[in-house]
Amino acid sequence: MPSFERALEIGVDALETDVHMTRDGHIVVSHDDTGRRMANIDARIRDHDLEQVRKWDMGWGFTNGAGERPFAQKGYHMPTFEELLVNFPDTFINVDVKQTRPPMVRQLIGLIHRHDAEQRVLLASFATHTMARVRLMGYRGPTALTHFEVLPLVFAPELVFRSLPLTGNAAQIPTHAGPIRLDTPAFIAKCHRAGVRVDYWTINEPAEARRLLQAGADGIMTDDPAAVLPAMGR
Repeated sequence: MPSFERALEIGVDALETDVHMTRDGHIVVSHDDTGRRMANIDARIRDHDLEQVRKWDMGWGFTNGAGERPFAQKGYHMPTFEELLVNFPDTFINVDVKQTRPPMVRQLIGLIHRHDAEQRVLLASFATHTMARVRLMGYRGPTALTHFEVLPLVFAPELVFRSLPLTGNAAQIPTHAGPIRLDTPAFIAKCHRAGVRVDYWTINEPAEARRLLQAGADGIMTDDPAAVLPAMGR
């Protein structure tokens, strides 16, 4: 939570995060599916109740240049996704639905709906079946394209892909996939003609962020907003 607060304080206009679900059905904010890297707890989130997961020391995983752990035992815990919705009510949130088993889409959509937050929460996932479930459940907010939906934007002639029923709102992609460049002005313009915004991950170099924006990118996902934000201009 302090990281999100600091990012907003310095001027970012959206948060990006990953979510998992505890054994008792609570949605929590975590990149990893276990506590191994950040809390030195070799246990999976999905195998434990929220009360147990909240006891993990999430400050343990942060180290400084000297190899010290200045945030260990300082009371930092894994936040719930509901905490984000409540504490940042005016902030757009981009969510990568990481957990696939057991599925968590129903619980996640229900939570977002209860907070009337559909229009400010974009749902994305690397798992195609997860995004299919999001859409089958009639999620009313924005969603990211799956890998299979991005492929026609890359390879298909414009007359072909414009006839396809794209159900997502955003192509969230790296700058390249092997030798295939996904960061050219022509490709970005092609996406825009299809009504799709283009966001790039994970961009930590200011010069790279500036280049992508000049090429027409709509959003930049970064690990280092303090460094990249000045490249965004206005």
